[in-house]
Amino acid sequence: MSLVPTSYEDWKHCITIKCGIPLTSDYVAERLTALHDHTDYQTEKFINRWGAAHHARTLAWFEQAAKELSQD
Repeated sequence: MSLVPTSYEDWKHCITIKCGIPLTSDYVAERLTALHDHTDYQTEKFINRWGAAHHARTLAWFEQAAKELSQD
């Protein structure tokens, strides 16, 4: 696994195992709100550091997590 996740599975492992952050409905919804807001300070920093393509991938991964949570 690379330092920067390149797949949903790698990203989910990084969030839940390495960082110990549970992907709860509330957490995922908060992150989706922030990631959709390009004027959010943390989102601006994320895009500046990791680039627009990685931002788009991360947004898609959070959307996939939200979809999984809604199916449970």
